[in-house]
Amino acid sequence: MIVGIQGILEKKEPTLLNINVNGIIYEVHVSVNCSAKISENNVKLVTTYIIREDAQTLYGFLDPNEKKLFDTVIKINGVGPKVALAICSTFTPSSFAQIVSSNDVSMLKRVPGIGPKGASRILVELSGFIIDGDDEDMGATNTLEAAMALESLGFKKEVVSKVLKSCSATNTGDLVKQALKQLQK
Repeated sequence: MIVGIQGILEKKEPTLLNINVNGIIYEVHVSVNCSAKISENNVKLVTTYIIREDAQTLYGFLDPNEKKLFDTVIKINGVGPKVALAICSTFTPSSFAQIVSSNDVSMLKRVPGIGPKGASRILVELSGFIIDGDDEDMGATNTLEAAMALESLGFKKEVVSKVLKSCSATNTGDLVKQALKQLQK
């Protein structure tokens, strides 16, 4: 797994970088926002490496929150890396979190490749999406991570959210344990 890349910038396009790492040149897809922030030849990015049957693709991010946004959005059925990168190019992670919290379908429809149905589905799937920030946000992040873990185990979203509201734990692991005990009753 490639989780980061550091090297010398060989070529820069609005959504594509070629980075030379000790003689090996990697093609890294980036958002327009990320590309605009790169001003030096020495580049260090956190990455998401996606392996498909027909391609192996590397996506790079200067901001870890942008990576979190990308990784969260590509898990939604019907949203691939191209649309996720378009979302990262259109919105900053904090503005996207605001769009999700205000359930603003019209703003999300501005992203190329997202129609009204897709925008509604994304907003429903991501209700509760937040970016890393202060301690108040960490509680919500832990709850969201616990919810995603429990949903991946096959529990229904409505049941999971109801059970998590009654849990008193503060970190993700303890939240999942408490919720599982309640869900097994």
